[in-house]
Amino acid sequence: MSAALEACGLYKRFGGLMVTDDVSLTLQAGARHALIGPNGAGKTTLVNLLTGVLRPTQGSVRLAGEDVTRLPQHARVRRGLARTFQINQLFSDFTPAEALAAAIAEREGRGGDALRSAGSREPIVAEIVALLDRFGLLDDMERPTRTLAYGKQRLLEIALALATRPKALLLDEPAAGVPESERRDILDALAVLPGNVAILLIEHDMDLVFSFAKSITVLVAGRILVEGAPEAIAADERVRAVYLGEVAHG
Repeated sequence: MSAALEACGLYKRFGGLMVTDDVSLTLQAGARHALIGPNGAGKTTLVNLLTGVLRPTQGSVRLAGEDVTRLPQHARVRRGLARTFQINQLFSDFTPAEALAAAIAEREGRGGDALRSAGSREPIVAEIVALLDRFGLLDDMERPTRTLAYGKQRLLEIALALATRPKALLLDEPAAGVPESERRDILDALAVLPGNVAILLIEHDMDLVFSFAKSITVLVAGRILVEGAPEAIAADERVRAVYLGEVAHG
């Protein structure tokens, strides 16, 4: 069976600067994998290569066995690759219910008919309600997104990503900017993500990383330093050195 998502020998050069240097990564269906590294390690560049924001200088990206290296972002989404962002990309005037209706309609190729058709189609209504319930947003379903607490906005972004029915989901710092009082909600949301979806978590919060991930990749200066189980990563002296600032990184 093909892996859900594979990066194969990815390089990305900007002028004379090599930002991604021979990175290979494999996520099987249902993976719970974290990507960590110091600021400037190249994590965001790697995510952008995986999702099609950037095209690699060399190497390939495969999604469920299909080479998607040259496909644009929207084509990768339609094939089952979804992501969230460090800074959310929500429509502030939409309610959560409206945003999910639009995402589901886009997934089904209905586009601009989203809001008109959703209310009259029972399966769509049921899916919207189920997603809102999964992420504790039922009581907020008719409120404009801009009025939601920031933690709930982050939860809505994850719900929208799941509405695309991804094979692989990239969560780019889902706890970034979330107040401490709301971080438990993020942890709870990660715990109920569908078991068949491969998840790649990019995060600085080590408590969140070690409570979620079954495997971890450490990126330093655009290269993979080490990859392994959380216990092995926590005990690795090279990783300790990186986070103590004893290893130079760009």
